[in-house]
Amino acid sequence: MDLKAQIQRDKLPQHVAVIMDGNGRWAAQRNRPRVFGHRHGVQAVRAVTEAAAELGIPYLTLYAFSTENWKRPRTEVNALMSLLVETIRKEVKELNKNDIKLKAIGDLQKLPEKSHKALIEGIRNTANNKRMTLTLALNYSGRWDILQAAKNICRKASLNKNAETPHDPCEELSEEDFRQALCTRDLPEPELLIRTSGEMRISNFLLWEMAYTELYFSKVFWPDFSKEEFYKAILDFQQRERRFGGLSPTNS
Repeated sequence: MDLKAQIQRDKLPQHVAVIMDGNGRWAAQRNRPRVFGHRHGVQAVRAVTEAAAELGIPYLTLYAFSTENWKRPRTEVNALMSLLVETIRKEVKELNKNDIKLKAIGDLQKLPEKSHKALIEGIRNTANNKRMTLTLALNYSGRWDILQAAKNICRKASLNKNAETPHDPCEELSEEDFRQALCTRDLPEPELLIRTSGEMRISNFLLWEMAYTELYFSKVFWPDFSKEEFYKAILDFQQRERRFGGLSPTNS
Protein backbone atom coordinates (compact mmCIF):
# COMPACT_ATOMS: atom_id res chain seq x y z
CA MET A 1 0.00 0.00 0.00
CA ASP A 2 1.47 3.34 -1.07
CA LEU A 3 0.85 5.54 1.96
CA LYS A 4 2.48 8.59 0.42
CA ALA A 5 0.07 8.51 -2.52
CA GLN A 6 -2.90 8.61 -0.13
CA ILE A 7 -1.83 11.89 1.47
CA GLN A 8 -3.91 14.91 0.46
CA ARG A 9 -1.43 17.63 -0.42
CA ASP A 10 -3.99 20.39 0.20
CA LYS A 11 -4.53 19.26 3.81
CA LEU A 12 -0.95 19.06 5.06
CA PRO A 13 0.00 20.43 8.48
CA GLN A 14 2.17 23.51 8.07
CA HIS A 15 4.23 22.69 11.15
CA VAL A 16 5.02 19.25 12.55
CA ALA A 17 6.82 18.85 15.89
CA VAL A 18 8.45 15.59 16.95
CA ILE A 19 9.54 14.18 20.30
CA MET A 20 12.16 11.65 19.28
CA ASP A 21 11.90 9.00 22.00
CA GLY A 22 13.12 5.44 22.42
CA ASN A 23 16.77 5.49 21.37
CA GLY A 24 17.94 4.00 24.67
CA ARG A 25 15.35 1.24 24.76
CA TRP A 26 16.03 0.41 21.11
CA ALA A 27 19.71 -0.02 21.99
CA ALA A 28 18.92 -2.03 25.14
CA GLN A 29 16.91 -4.53 23.08
CA ARG A 30 20.13 -5.16 21.15
CA ASN A 31 22.33 -5.29 24.27
CA ARG A 32 24.14 -2.17 23.15
CA PRO A 33 24.88 1.09 24.99
CA ARG A 34 22.39 3.96 24.77
CA VAL A 35 24.75 5.94 22.54
CA PHE A 36 24.35 3.22 19.91
CA GLY A 37 20.64 4.08 19.81
CA HIS A 38 21.32 7.80 19.54
CA ARG A 39 23.63 7.23 16.58
CA HIS A 40 21.03 5.17 14.77
CA GLY A 41 18.43 7.80 15.62
CA VAL A 42 20.25 10.18 13.26
CA GLN A 43 19.07 8.02 10.35
CA ALA A 44 15.47 8.59 11.44
CA VAL A 45 16.10 12.35 11.62
CA ARG A 46 17.30 12.24 8.04
CA ALA A 47 14.34 10.12 6.89
CA VAL A 48 11.69 12.30 8.56
CA THR A 49 13.30 15.51 7.36
CA GLU A 50 13.35 14.21 3.79
CA ALA A 51 9.76 12.98 4.04
CA ALA A 52 8.49 16.32 5.34
CA ALA A 53 10.36 18.26 2.66
CA GLU A 54 9.16 15.96 -0.12
CA LEU A 55 5.53 16.37 0.97
CA GLY A 56 5.86 20.14 1.13
CA ILE A 57 5.56 20.66 4.89
CA PRO A 58 7.24 24.04 5.51
CA TYR A 59 8.18 23.63 9.20
CA LEU A 60 9.58 20.66 11.13
CA THR A 61 10.73 20.95 14.75
CA LEU A 62 12.62 18.17 16.53
CA TYR A 63 13.05 17.91 20.30
CA ALA A 64 16.72 17.03 20.34
CA PHE A 65 17.85 17.82 23.91
CA SER A 66 15.80 19.11 26.83
CA THR A 67 16.98 21.09 29.84
CA GLU A 68 16.21 17.96 31.90
CA ASN A 69 18.53 15.81 29.78
CA TRP A 70 21.56 17.27 31.59
CA LYS A 71 20.57 14.93 34.46
CA ARG A 72 21.63 11.91 32.38
CA PRO A 73 25.03 10.26 32.93
CA ARG A 74 27.91 12.51 31.90
CA THR A 75 29.18 9.96 29.39
CA GLU A 76 25.84 9.94 27.59
CA VAL A 77 25.54 13.74 27.59
CA ASN A 78 29.09 14.14 26.25
CA ALA A 79 28.38 11.57 23.54
CA LEU A 80 25.16 13.39 22.57
CA MET A 81 26.97 16.73 22.30
CA SER A 82 29.73 15.16 20.18
CA LEU A 83 27.11 13.53 17.98
CA LEU A 84 25.39 16.89 17.56
CA VAL A 85 28.62 18.48 16.26
CA GLU A 86 29.36 15.54 13.99
CA THR A 87 25.83 15.37 12.56
CA ILE A 88 25.43 19.08 11.86
CA ARG A 89 28.76 19.30 10.07
CA LYS A 90 28.00 16.19 8.05
CA GLU A 91 24.43 17.14 7.13
CA VAL A 92 24.87 20.81 6.15
CA LYS A 93 25.71 19.82 2.57
CA GLU A 94 22.50 17.77 2.30
CA LEU A 95 20.44 20.56 3.87
CA ASN A 96 21.73 23.00 1.27
CA LYS A 97 21.19 20.47 -1.51
CA ASN A 98 17.55 20.11 -0.43
CA ASP A 99 17.06 23.85 0.21
CA ILE A 100 16.38 23.32 3.94
CA LYS A 101 17.09 26.03 6.51
CA LEU A 102 18.42 25.04 9.93
CA LYS A 103 17.25 26.91 13.04
CA ALA A 104 17.48 26.23 16.78
CA ILE A 105 15.47 27.17 19.86
CA GLY A 106 16.42 26.89 23.51
CA ASP A 107 19.01 28.24 25.92
CA LEU A 108 21.72 27.81 23.32
CA GLN A 109 24.41 29.82 25.11
CA LYS A 110 24.68 27.04 27.72
CA LEU A 111 25.62 24.39 25.17
CA PRO A 112 29.27 23.27 25.14
CA GLU A 113 31.44 25.60 23.07
CA LYS A 114 32.07 23.12 20.23
CA SER A 115 28.38 22.23 20.00
CA HIS A 116 27.32 25.86 20.01
CA LYS A 117 29.90 26.77 17.37
CA ALA A 118 28.86 23.92 15.04
CA LEU A 119 25.20 24.84 15.48
CA ILE A 120 25.74 28.53 14.67
CA GLU A 121 27.84 27.61 11.64
CA GLY A 122 25.10 25.28 10.39
CA ILE A 123 22.46 27.98 10.88
CA ARG A 124 24.54 30.56 9.03
CA ASN A 125 25.42 28.21 6.18
CA THR A 126 21.77 27.34 5.50
CA ALA A 127 20.23 30.75 6.21
CA ASN A 128 19.21 31.44 2.61
CA ASN A 129 17.35 28.17 2.05
CA LYS A 130 13.58 28.42 1.59
CA ARG A 131 12.00 25.02 0.95
CA MET A 132 11.60 24.04 4.62
CA THR A 133 12.73 25.18 8.07
CA LEU A 134 14.17 22.45 10.28
CA THR A 135 14.30 23.61 13.90
CA LEU A 136 16.24 21.77 16.59
CA ALA A 137 15.06 22.28 20.17
CA LEU A 138 18.32 22.15 22.15
CA ASN A 139 18.66 22.75 25.87
CA TYR A 140 14.99 23.63 25.58
CA SER A 141 11.94 23.30 27.79
CA GLY A 142 8.51 24.86 27.47
CA ARG A 143 8.54 26.12 31.06
CA TRP A 144 11.97 27.72 30.54
CA ASP A 145 10.73 29.54 27.45
CA ILE A 146 7.57 30.81 29.15
CA LEU A 147 9.62 31.98 32.13
CA GLN A 148 12.24 33.77 30.04
CA ALA A 149 9.46 35.44 28.03
CA ALA A 150 7.80 36.65 31.25
CA LYS A 151 11.11 37.99 32.54
CA ASN A 152 11.78 39.87 29.30
CA ILE A 153 8.29 41.40 29.37
CA CYS A 154 8.77 42.44 33.03
CA ARG A 155 12.10 44.07 32.20
CA LYS A 156 10.51 46.10 29.41
CA ALA A 157 7.61 47.10 31.68
CA SER A 158 10.08 48.17 34.38
CA LEU A 159 12.00 50.32 31.90
CA ASN A 160 8.77 51.98 30.78
CA LYS A 161 7.21 52.51 34.19
CA ASN A 162 8.56 56.06 34.45
CA ALA A 163 7.48 56.99 30.94
CA GLU A 164 4.69 59.52 30.62
CA THR A 165 1.82 57.24 29.70
CA PRO A 166 -1.70 56.95 31.11
CA HIS A 167 -1.79 53.19 30.46
CA ASP A 168 -0.51 50.25 32.46
CA PRO A 169 1.72 48.27 30.04
CA CYS A 170 0.89 45.02 31.85
CA GLU A 171 -2.85 45.52 31.33
CA GLU A 172 -2.25 46.09 27.63
CA LEU A 173 -0.25 42.87 27.22
CA SER A 174 -1.84 40.61 24.59
CA GLU A 175 -1.36 36.97 23.63
CA GLU A 176 0.49 38.15 20.54
CA ASP A 177 2.80 40.30 22.66
CA PHE A 178 3.60 37.25 24.78
CA ARG A 179 4.11 35.05 21.72
CA GLN A 180 6.61 37.53 20.37
CA ALA A 181 8.65 37.14 23.56
CA LEU A 182 8.98 33.36 23.08
CA CYS A 183 11.91 31.84 21.22
CA THR A 184 9.40 30.29 18.79
CA ARG A 185 8.18 33.74 17.66
CA ASP A 186 9.23 33.07 14.06
CA LEU A 187 7.45 29.71 13.85
CA PRO A 188 3.75 28.99 13.34
CA GLU A 189 2.11 26.95 16.07
CA PRO A 190 2.52 23.21 15.40
CA GLU A 191 -0.58 21.56 14.02
CA LEU A 192 0.71 18.03 14.67
CA LEU A 193 2.93 16.60 17.41
CA ILE A 194 4.40 13.14 16.92
CA ARG A 195 5.92 11.22 19.83
CA THR A 196 7.56 7.85 19.32
CA SER A 197 8.19 4.84 21.60
CA GLY A 198 4.66 4.54 23.01
CA GLU A 199 5.02 7.20 25.71
CA MET A 200 1.95 9.46 25.93
CA ARG A 201 3.10 12.79 27.32
CA ILE A 202 4.47 16.04 25.93
CA SER A 203 7.47 16.29 28.29
CA ASN A 204 7.75 20.05 28.67
CA PHE A 205 7.81 20.65 24.91
CA LEU A 206 6.22 23.72 23.27
CA LEU A 207 3.75 24.16 26.13
CA TRP A 208 2.41 27.54 25.03
CA GLU A 209 2.40 26.67 21.34
CA MET A 210 0.54 23.34 21.59
CA ALA A 211 -2.77 24.69 22.88
CA TYR A 212 -4.61 23.19 19.88
CA THR A 213 -2.04 20.80 18.45
CA GLU A 214 -3.18 17.35 17.35
CA LEU A 215 -1.24 14.61 19.18
CA TYR A 216 -0.07 11.38 17.56
CA PHE A 217 1.63 8.66 19.60
CA SER A 218 3.55 5.90 17.85
CA LYS A 219 4.77 2.72 19.54
CA VAL A 220 7.78 2.60 17.22
CA PHE A 221 11.14 3.45 18.79
CA TRP A 222 12.75 6.47 17.17
CA PRO A 223 15.61 4.65 15.34
CA ASP A 224 12.96 2.58 13.52
CA PHE A 225 10.73 5.55 12.69
CA SER A 226 10.78 5.60 8.89
CA LYS A 227 9.22 7.68 6.15
CA GLU A 228 6.32 5.23 6.11
CA GLU A 229 5.71 5.78 9.82
CA PHE A 230 5.75 9.53 9.23
CA TYR A 231 3.19 9.14 6.43
CA LYS A 232 0.95 7.19 8.83
CA ALA A 233 1.02 10.13 11.23
CA ILE A 234 0.14 12.59 8.46
CA LEU A 235 -2.73 10.40 7.25
CA ASP A 236 -4.05 10.12 10.80
CA PHE A 237 -3.90 13.92 11.13
CA GLN A 238 -5.86 14.33 7.90
CA GLN A 239 -8.70 12.21 9.31
CA ARG A 240 -9.21 14.55 12.26
CA GLU A 241 -11.64 17.44 12.50
CA ARG A 242 -9.99 20.50 14.02
CA ARG A 243 -12.62 22.68 15.74
CA PHE A 244 -10.48 24.88 18.04
CA GLY A 245 -13.17 24.83 20.73
CA GLY A 246 -16.07 25.36 18.34
CA LEU A 247 -18.62 22.96 16.87
CA SER A 248 -18.30 20.90 13.75
CA PRO A 249 -20.52 21.99 10.81
CA THR A 250 -22.74 18.95 11.35
CA ASN A 251 -23.41 19.93 15.00
CA SER A 252 -23.72 23.68 14.61
